[in-house]
Amino acid sequence: MKTLYGLILLAMSTNANALEHELKGIIDLRLTSVDGVDSYFNGGLGKFRFNNDERLSVAQLGLTYQVDWDDFWSMKTVVNGYLDGVVDNVGITELFVNYKGLPFDSGYRIDGRVGLMYPDITLENLATAWASPYTLSYSNINSWLAEEVRHLGTKLSVTRLGKYHQSKHDFNLTSEFFVNNDTTGAMLAWHGWTIGSQQTLWQNTIKTPSTPALDSGGSLEGQAKRSDPFLELDNRIGTHFSAEWNWNGNGKVKAGYYDNNADTRIVKHGQYTWGTRFSHVGIKWRLPLRIELLSQMISGDTLMEAPTGEDAVNIKYSSFNVLLSRRWNTHRFSVRFEDFSVSDRDLTPEDNNNETGNSYTVSYRYQINKGWFIHTEFNFIDSNRPAHEYINAEQNLIERQWQLSSRYFF
Repeated sequence: MKTLYGLILLAMSTNANALEHELKGIIDLRLTSVDGVDSYFNGGLGKFRFNNDERLSVAQLGLTYQVDWDDFWSMKTVVNGYLDGVVDNVGITELFVNYKGLPFDSGYRIDGRVGLMYPDITLENLATAWASPYTLSYSNINSWLAEEVRHLGTKLSVTRLGKYHQSKHDFNLTSEFFVNNDTTGAMLAWHGWTIGSQQTLWQNTIKTPSTPALDSGGSLEGQAKRSDPFLELDNRIGTHFSAEWNWNGNGKVKAGYYDNNADTRIVKHGQYTWGTRFSHVGIKWRLPLRIELLSQMISGDTLMEAPTGEDAVNIKYSSFNVLLSRRWNTHRFSVRFEDFSVSDRDLTPEDNNNETGNSYTVSYRYQINKGWFIHTEFNFIDSNRPAHEYINAEQNLIERQWQLSSRYFF
């Protein structure tokens, strides 16, 4: 991070007199009621952000600060804070320098980025500070990204602009090279898919579940009690390649492949490297009657080895979602369906990570004025996870969540 700050300061100092500043933010005050078991945030196996209770919280206090110092270069810092009785903290979630080039005469444009960033995957979380304009809770896929899939790296994109070729179709190829992601996959394996609404801050660690294998005397007791999602252990570079087709005025399709290229033989201070790979595909489309369709699918695997070389945790995972949203005047109504699974492929005792399930979200937003919204939402999850028996819960578990939020964007 010190090197990144140095590059930012050097770039800004080259043309300090031409700086342009932009500050945006979100304040989300939320009342939440959960009918479920202890949350994954507290080391449980519950699928929601909070435990089985009612809670009034500052669900998100987000700031996005952007500095443009010429027509090509800019710097963006995203800071998020939470006051919810679970993670009461403030910190950086994104920090990067952007380069956006002018199109060549051939109709191609080159863009670049370096810093702390998300992989270029999400289709929903595009509002200020990575909030979603559609729902209060993130999808399974975006909840996982928010929890442990971020990195320090570089991004290079090449776009073929259709307007230079008398076409409505743009095509984009993106490559990302990154580090500080070696434990990615740990939390997905041990607590499964979730529906959250909080991003892990750069300085934060994540509490691992209390299960027989991870507890004292268990086969995985060497794992640290808190996972560090932004740790670099093996000094190897991961990659993410993606492609996007954009039909202007209609929608876009995105697909990609992610591989953190981890050396799974390494463990330091209870932090293991996880070899995590996945493919993803998504579509965002305008349907008749002004209905928006957003759908994404992810499928991959992750592996963590014991010091003796055997597979300690070896899983396959997948998640699929489809969201329909309709906005009219000051109202927006959204519904989302998700199907998710984890398949355990190792023989580690008392560490059954198998999981299947579905979730449903119904969300309504009312706009009071330019930046102020009242948002209410219901979430329903039906999951089958044998590990529920470790916490004296039913293997097949139904959990529900009701939320009422006052969100102000500025």
